[in-house]
Amino acid sequence: MARVGIVGAGSWGTALATVLDKNGHQVTLWSIVEAEIAMLKEKHEQTEKLPGVILSDNIVFTCDIEETVTGMDAVILAVPSPFTRSTAKMMAPHIRQNQIIVSVAKGIEEDTLMPLSDIIEEEIPAADVAVLCGPSHAEEVGRGVPTAVVAGAKTKKTAEYIQSIFMNNEFFRVYTSPDVLGMELGGALKNVIALAAGMADGLGYGDNSKAALITRGIAEVTRLALVMGAKMETISGLTGIGDLIVTCASKHSRNRKAGMLMGQGYTMQQAMDEVKMVVEGVYSAKAAIGLAKKYQVSMPLIEQVNEVLFANKPAMEAVAELMLRDKKVEHADLEWE
Repeated sequence: MARVGIVGAGSWGTALATVLDKNGHQVTLWSIVEAEIAMLKEKHEQTEKLPGVILSDNIVFTCDIEETVTGMDAVILAVPSPFTRSTAKMMAPHIRQNQIIVSVAKGIEEDTLMPLSDIIEEEIPAADVAVLCGPSHAEEVGRGVPTAVVAGAKTKKTAEYIQSIFMNNEFFRVYTSPDVLGMELGGALKNVIALAAGMADGLGYGDNSKAALITRGIAEVTRLALVMGAKMETISGLTGIGDLIVTCASKHSRNRKAGMLMGQGYTMQQAMDEVKMVVEGVYSAKAAIGLAKKYQVSMPLIEQVNEVLFANKPAMEAVAELMLRDKKVEHADLEWE
């Protein structure tokens, strides 16, 4: 049995708490919001963000960050990406040397262009930082729907330890990978593409449009990821194409929902208010453009998403501009006979 602290009692942190609890581990679940912890203690259910998933009496609910992380075998950092740095600062005094911290949010910091694992390492140098991601909506994981994700870490030992604590059931499968950067880029940038897919749905376009957006979106993500040093295998795997597909197509996707509302004429802020949860693609969109400029990579789809988000460009105009771009070949590396 492992002792695991989960920092963040939103839908994903709560869903992972159910997995670890079912695997026989001692789980402590933290939120900074006292009312949220009071609700969990009373109802054993995250009624706002994960309704219908009942949590066992074995899980400890607390607002005490020291209690949540001190002495734990692993700490799962599950707050929304915009709060990763501030939460890591809060955790830092209580983390021992080489304690495992697993980042499970998805995003890139707008100001620094840093992936979340780098932020955690900067704020908590003592930690052994890893990531867990893949096509995994909390609503399905909480209900025990078969799901496959990837544990990424600098060492095989750490990745396999994370794999071992999450894999002791018939519904949550974990692979391992050393390509943490590729996993994080895939996880963050797919949220931006999902906003575009949602916009297409909101405009009333069909399957052709969505297939084109997903495919060209993964082409943009791949170009950037490879230039930055990530591996093609990662982008073509669960944390790349897999995560992109589920986020662009699922009714559970908050990024797709926000994009759909913008396609229907909502502003970015109105869409975020309607979704009522953090839409991480909005926070990653500017960072994606920053990375594209830094590494001199063409990302026209993500550029248009930024125009809709931050320059009030109508989604229909953005699609038209994409369709009227200069003629291109699909794969520049392929040669004619």
